[in-house]
Amino acid sequence: MIGKVEKYLLKKIKDDGAIHVTLIDPEDVNPKSGSYIAQASEKHGTSAIMVGGSTITSSNHLDAVVAAIKESVDIPVILFPNNITGISQQADAIWFMSLLNSSDPYFITGAQVLAAPLVRKFGLEPIPLGYLIIGEGGAAAVIGRAIPIPYNKPELTVAHALAAQYLGMRFVYLEAGSGVSKPVPCEMVKMVKKTIAVPLIVGGGIRTGLQANKIVAAGADIIVTSTALQEAEKQSLTGKVQEIVEGIKEGVMNRYNRSVG
Repeated sequence: MIGKVEKYLLKKIKDDGAIHVTLIDPEDVNPKSGSYIAQASEKHGTSAIMVGGSTITSSNHLDAVVAAIKESVDIPVILFPNNITGISQQADAIWFMSLLNSSDPYFITGAQVLAAPLVRKFGLEPIPLGYLIIGEGGAAAVIGRAIPIPYNKPELTVAHALAAQYLGMRFVYLEAGSGVSKPVPCEMVKMVKKTIAVPLIVGGGIRTGLQANKIVAAGADIIVTSTALQEAEKQSLTGKVQEIVEGIKEGVMNRYNRSVG
């Protein structure tokens, strides 16, 4: 069953062509600073807030950050957990995800089995997600014991993404890793999008509007940014969000122009 948050995301993608989502790592913020990032992001066009990261934070701190963010914005707050410790009853929904290129079955199905009763107990909306780590992978690759797919092997990414769709996952996420030197290549994004019929999320290493533009033009439906926003000074945070959102809009236009050209 598709829930309220997923319906919202699908409608936004249909209406706008592609959307921006801000990822906030609870390890890097306190409730006040997390709320500030969320409010600034919402004001300048982000469509949802994701909360989660590769490192481990206390459940109490996570709850406090999520609750503060939830109180400060009207857009959905979606958990992006690295383990069962990343689950908070304060959120609206959770990416119920499987790290398909992990070498450890725990991150493919084990954590999900442990998490499912909590998700039900807390009344969180689960959104099935196939999660793939690409290239450098960053801390996410280390924590998730992933075997990152090389940038120059897009056909492997296509195969994994198609498997995710066939397994019933309703979104596919290509993750280059937080803080990495470069994002997922556009050619890889293009090949995956041409093959799958579910929304495609791309994150990691996206720091500029131009990068967002090119990745959206290649086919991404959702752009996720985190490091670029957290590195920005408070006075430039709104400008950075606006730059990336504008880049996404331009990418949608470029995609459209190519299709009719």
